[in-house]
Amino acid sequence: MPHPNDPKLRSFISVDPTSDFPIQNLPYGVFSARGLAPRVGVAIGDYVLDLWELEQDGRFAFGEIGVFSQSSLNPFMALGPKAWSKTRARISELLRHDHPELRDNEELRKRALAPMREARLHLPLAVSGYTDFYSSREHATNVGVMFRGKDNALQPNWLHMPIGYNGRASTVVVSGTKVKRPRGQLKPPNADAPSFGACKRLDFELEMGVVVGQASTMGEMLTEQQAEEMIFGFVILNDWSARDIQQWEYVPLGPFQAKAFATSISPWIVTREALEPFRLHGPQQDPQPLPYLRQAQPNNYDMELDVSLRAPSMNAAQSICRTNFKYMYWSSVQQLVHHASSGCAMNVGDLLGSGTISGPEKHQRGSLLEISWNGTEPVALDGGIKRSFLEDGDSLVMRGWCQGDGYRVGFGEVEGTILPAE
Repeated sequence: MPHPNDPKLRSFISVDPTSDFPIQNLPYGVFSARGLAPRVGVAIGDYVLDLWELEQDGRFAFGEIGVFSQSSLNPFMALGPKAWSKTRARISELLRHDHPELRDNEELRKRALAPMREARLHLPLAVSGYTDFYSSREHATNVGVMFRGKDNALQPNWLHMPIGYNGRASTVVVSGTKVKRPRGQLKPPNADAPSFGACKRLDFELEMGVVVGQASTMGEMLTEQQAEEMIFGFVILNDWSARDIQQWEYVPLGPFQAKAFATSISPWIVTREALEPFRLHGPQQDPQPLPYLRQAQPNNYDMELDVSLRAPSMNAAQSICRTNFKYMYWSSVQQLVHHASSGCAMNVGDLLGSGTISGPEKHQRGSLLEISWNGTEPVALDGGIKRSFLEDGDSLVMRGWCQGDGYRVGFGEVEGTILPAE
């Protein structure tokens, strides 16, 4: 049987070459349609394949029945990497243009294929815990130059370990969820005392999210291979950030309320296996990391990323950032290895944010803080509109994809619109 990543594979469902969801992708999500309860599906072209309908019809063989009838992917992820790979291969077989099992079964096709336009997409996983990292050297350097000067841009520990903080799983939301402008303590540099009010410097952060699909044991470390096998897949992640709240609160313990109000993710989880053809080595790490963080294989990905902003008076969104996931200094595998290195137990459904993804060029900066250089160089949008930070009514869309030969493995999008603070 052909491998699911074979670029020559075709589905009996027509898929445009520019679609994010060819047969080589098969990302998982949770959807509802036709008045039925949320369940697990896979994106294929302009359709959602209902895996619960196929499971009921006896098209899968699991030790546990009903994993696809659930409102999250956690029960399926808990089955482990061998089950993930076997299931993806089976879905690929069912969707192949030369395989008659689903193609020629009109009744099953009608039950199992829902038009994407009629489907409501839900948060695809029950988020057990959320950790956000700070792993782009370009982003960390830009921010450091702004606030500490060029000679002290990177803190002494940054080149020795992935820096991160524990965020809030309770406010991870799916694409399309509107985000209220946060409130908090504010203290501008010229103020004698703090005040409480609505954030005035609201920002986005372009990130990828790692979905952990297997648990680790408290007190035990992970090897590179173990960490890789624990990764189920990836989502696009927008870590909304209140820069003025953050500036006052982050010393000495780091971000807190400035990051806790919302984190948006795309509804489709692209599996690690689907991204395999696009793996490459990341930037050279100098100094060499300590032995537990050293990598024997390429753990970065050649993944194009785009951010578009639409102000309320604009007819269409305008791209303000175009970068690539390959620039990340610390890989997702290294982040997971480091996270568990103290003995921290990882759970099925944990979400790890990569940290803002910036590249070496100005148009590759993954936050408004960098793009507008802390508000001193506002972004010029169509119609004479300018933005230093996000305003009420602004809508932000992030997209990501890996480009193959005649096909692309994409994530769809993560969108969020800013509502006024109460």
